[in-house]
Amino acid sequence: MSKILLVTSSPRGSESLSNKFATDLATKIQAQSNGSITHLDLGQNPIPHLDDVTTSAIRKAPDQRNAEEASAADYSDKRVAELMEADTVIIGTGLINFSIYSGLKSWIDNVARAGQTFKYTESGPVGLATGKKVYIVLSAAGVYSEGPAASLEHAVPYLKTVLGFMGMTDVEVIRIEGLAFGPEAAEKAIAAANAKVEELAKAA
Repeated sequence: MSKILLVTSSPRGSESLSNKFATDLATKIQAQSNGSITHLDLGQNPIPHLDDVTTSAIRKAPDQRNAEEASAADYSDKRVAELMEADTVIIGTGLINFSIYSGLKSWIDNVARAGQTFKYTESGPVGLATGKKVYIVLSAAGVYSEGPAASLEHAVPYLKTVLGFMGMTDVEVIRIEGLAFGPEAAEKAIAAANAKVEELAKAA
């Protein structure tokens, strides 16, 4: 039975297209694989940003942590475990000021941990979160996949970089873009995203 980790990050809830299409994809893959879904809704249940206690705790051995540090590390450990146990990872985000939601960045900061999801070696860093299929669902008001604004889109390049650093290199991207270019453009973008979700779900 496959395990799917669904990470949605928009605070707009059901109104968010990145949330919708990420969830749709997870549901379709689950249905055909008889899998399970662990859903982190970072928009409604934000992950705390790293603070002094957490950054100190995750650098210490468990037996060296005080009670406060143990609690902070346990939270981060659970996020790491969810990621490492997943066969499929689906990430939904809107494009916010050319990048990802801060809540999604906080999740990344909690799971990108030396000795857990990657390690340093004499020949360079090695990702440990391997063997996973990753889907990124990105919604945007403008068009950033091509054209003059393409260089402004830092969400997908950043996510591919940090995921790859952790060993996740098999990445598909679903874009819902041009949503602010009028009703026809938005309708076309949504139809294209629906078709892409169907295509990827069947191939999963």
